[in-house]
Amino acid sequence: MITTLNIAVKKQGLHAFTPQLARAVAASAIDEGLCTLFIQHTSASLLIQENYDPSAKHDLESWLNRLVPENDALYTHTLEGADDMPAHIKAALTATSVAIPIIDGALALGTWQGVYLWEHRHHAGSRKVIVHFGH
Repeated sequence: MITTLNIAVKKQGLHAFTPQLARAVAASAIDEGLCTLFIQHTSASLLIQENYDPSAKHDLESWLNRLVPENDALYTHTLEGADDMPAHIKAALTATSVAIPIIDGALALGTWQGVYLWEHRHHAGSRKVIVHFGH
């Protein structure tokens, strides 16, 4: 079974969508299997990360922005703005797909794990995540 999640994002950063994904898992009626996610964009990525302390999100975002700064003189792909090429580099360094086991009809995430869309552009809108449920 395959479904598409539309994740609305308004700014750069980590955006949790675990509840939306959990609803899709419940609707799939799969008791055991694998949930594979794939983001259909080249300037955003997916991440499983701590969902308890917001400072973890902040530190990850700050670290990646420091690692891949905007306005680097080496960038030639600048047609869509100063955040365009850094967004592509960030997406290349992170994940475009993740897989999560489904056990007893639920995502087998750890206690403090959440599923995030990592938006690398300043203004994005809606991002599409393809969700595949397999046995």
